[in-house]
Amino acid sequence: MIPFKEDDTFSAAFTLSQQVYDGFISTFGDINPLHTDASFARDKGFEGKVMQGNILNGFISYFIGMALPIRNVIILSQDILFRAPVYLGESLTLMAKVEDIHESVNVVTFKYDFTNKQNIKVAKGHFQIGIL
Repeated sequence: MIPFKEDDTFSAAFTLSQQVYDGFISTFGDINPLHTDASFARDKGFEGKVMQGNILNGFISYFIGMALPIRNVIILSQDILFRAPVYLGESLTLMAKVEDIHESVNVVTFKYDFTNKQNIKVAKGHFQIGIL
């Protein structure tokens, strides 16, 4: 049985902390100057170092595995569209809404967005989970 219904919404808050930033660089080695050199990033028109977009994918993984009211799930697919840069120390809210349910194969599709404190949508997309 699928414990969701269409239009159910779920949310969680995340912070792009120094620990998250350092952990991403330590794990994946992405030291592109846009992400590590504030003056380089400012020269390109940004406020400062732009956080790696795939940090948000990590937040999605946590959200699916830990913030939804069910643990026996697996990610089947996800996509993300980056709409605005995010910076070290920013807080984001991830809001996800059930978009489609396929009970015959135990699959649920969500649409989601990340917004910052200024209510700017910085990323959006979809993820699909299987209920195990």
